[in-house]
Amino acid sequence: MSASFLKLADGRQIALDSDGYLKQLSDWDQPVAEALALQEGLTLVAEHWEIIGLVQDFYRETGLSPATRPLIKLVAQRAGADKGKSIYLMKLFGGKPALSVSKIAGLPRPANCF
Repeated sequence: MSASFLKLADGRQIALDSDGYLKQLSDWDQPVAEALALQEGLTLVAEHWEIIGLVQDFYRETGLSPATRPLIKLVAQRAGADKGKSIYLMKLFGGKPALSVSKIAGLPRPANCF
């Protein structure tokens, strides 16, 4: 996949890297998240936004995008054990939730995620 642009309804063009992640984290906002989610085949609802917020907080605290196991642990600690399960996250974000949520949240690709 080559570098590309995300075209928004408001006319903005947001630069993406070759994996579809934002080149500039400062470009992220709600319309960008919604457009990135659509590319992943998702329509964001409150449950998505809760996890997106947790991942963004984690990134602000650590400078890292969480890989799968840390994501599950993070969600369990901050949103409850019922949500901190891989099946819950997969239902929301698809087969690779750590990759999808980081992309939609405007964060870099998590290390150690393939």
